[in-house]
Amino acid sequence: MYKYILIFVLSFVVISCKSNKSETVAKSKLVEVFRASNKNYPNISVHRGGKDIFNYPENCLETIQFINDSISAIFEIDIAQTKDDKLVLMHDNSINRTTTGSGLVRKMTYKQLSKFNLIDDFGNKTSYKIPLFKDVLKWCKTNNVILTVDIKRSVRQIDVINAIKEANAEDICVLITYDVAQAKSAFKNAPELLLSVSARNNEEFERLLQSKIPTENMLAFTGTRLSPQSLYKRLHQNDIVCILGTLSNLDRQAKARGNQLYETWKAMGIDIIATDRPFEAFKAIN
Repeated sequence: MYKYILIFVLSFVVISCKSNKSETVAKSKLVEVFRASNKNYPNISVHRGGKDIFNYPENCLETIQFINDSISAIFEIDIAQTKDDKLVLMHDNSINRTTTGSGLVRKMTYKQLSKFNLIDDFGNKTSYKIPLFKDVLKWCKTNNVILTVDIKRSVRQIDVINAIKEANAEDICVLITYDVAQAKSAFKNAPELLLSVSARNNEEFERLLQSKIPTENMLAFTGTRLSPQSLYKRLHQNDIVCILGTLSNLDRQAKARGNQLYETWKAMGIDIIATDRPFEAFKAIN
C-alpha cells in the first residue's frame, strides 16, 4: 500500500513541476528596463508619434524617424484596422483630418488608403503614406525604438497582440490599456508584455492590484492632470514607473509659462512625460 501511495505522490510532484514549467513566461526586456528603481530608460513619450511638426504628420513612420534622430524617446502610436483586416497607424475613425482623402478606415481596404497622402497638422500635403503597423514594427525593432501601442475601439486587441508576436517585437512594444478589463485581457493573451495601465488615483491602482496582474508588468499612466504626490510615491514603492500626459492643458501651460515646468513635474515624481512638445520637454528635463 505504501508503495502505491509513494508512486502517486511522486507522479503528482512531477506533473506539478511540468505544469509550473509550462506556465513560466519569458518576459519582454522592457519589464526589466521600465522599473522605478532603474531610471535607465527614455523619459519622453511622443504623443501620436509626433504632432505639430512642420511637414511631418502624426502616426507616420517618417516622423518617428525624424524625431528619433534628435532625441531619445518612446513613441505612442494609434492602431486602426482596415476593411481587409490590415493594421495601420491612424488615430481617427476617418482619414479626413490627416490625409488627402476621406472615408472611414474600417470601410476601406489598405489598397484604397494607399492612394492618399498624409498631411501635417498645418494642412500641408506630404509625400508620406499611411503606414502598415508591421512595417513600423520592423523598423523600430531594427533600430531598437520603443513603441507604446494604443488600440482603437474598433480594433480587436488580440489582432494587435498577434501582430507584435509575429514580428517578434515583444521587446520594443508596450500595450496600452484603459481599464482593468482590458489589462486583464492583455495579460491573459500576452503575459510577457509590459502594459501601460490607467492609475490616475489610488482607487484605480487598488483595482489593478486586485486584478493579480504582476506589478512588474505595469507601467502606470497617471492621467493628463497632476495627481497627489502620494500616488507617485506609492507607485514607486511598488517599483512602477509613472507617466504623466502633458499632451493637452499641461503642455499649453509649459508653452505659456516656461519649459521649466516639465522639470518641476519630474521633481514631483513623474518618470516619463507624454507630450506633444517632445523637443522642448526633452531639453528641459535632460
